[in-house]
Amino acid sequence: MIEVKDISRSYGEKLILDQVSVNIPKGKVTSLIGSNGAGKSTLLSIVSRLLKQNGGSVLLDSRDIEEWKTRILARHLSILKQANHIELKLTVRELVSFGRFPYSQGRLTAEDEGKVEEAIAYLNLQDIAGQYMDELSGGQKQRAFLAMVVAQDTDYILLDEPLNNLDMKHAVQIMKTLRKLCDEKGKTIVMVIHDINFASQYSDFIVALKDSRVAFFDETDKVIVPEVLQRVFDMDFKIVETDGKKICNYY
Repeated sequence: MIEVKDISRSYGEKLILDQVSVNIPKGKVTSLIGSNGAGKSTLLSIVSRLLKQNGGSVLLDSRDIEEWKTRILARHLSILKQANHIELKLTVRELVSFGRFPYSQGRLTAEDEGKVEEAIAYLNLQDIAGQYMDELSGGQKQRAFLAMVVAQDTDYILLDEPLNNLDMKHAVQIMKTLRKLCDEKGKTIVMVIHDINFASQYSDFIVALKDSRVAFFDETDKVIVPEVLQRVFDMDFKIVETDGKKICNYY
């Protein structure tokens, strides 16, 4: 479990997170939703230890995240940031191999190679595994970076807007892959996502942030209701249910 306790964070005089507390369950998909500036990405960065909070603490499996050695933490928790840039001339397979660094320190074993190939297959990248990253479309690059995270094979996977640059087909493929990682491999997935319908279709739990605080945290079915979404986004929603899933109409 990830336990977020009274986390606060400011940029100058601007308060981004105000004593945020939430317990993210293990082995589930949890989505962070809310308007721009609500603090979603900031919270994810603090949980991953990429950003230091001004107050409060984060516990990973009941242990303060500050106590973890970096290499050991990287075997338990991985993150895909919102913006990813590389300067090196790398193939997709070479990039995905970086996910094994916490284990191999650059010297890949047969087990590492197997994890790399498994991740490439998970993201359907076999046909472009030998191509260079600078030759790929934005969507292909995003899938390659996600494959690198999958190859890291951590219990916890944090994703900041993983559907960036993806068309509808590949966005659905990514969400199905994340659901599969959770259901078949027991991964705990926490992601910032803007498409409320993807959150509705694929999440077990939703954390809704507003005005620097957690406005709602519950099972998805209890958050995807008109009155809750209206309070979070300040706009009207109509919910349609089909095949047991809720679709949000807000156009």
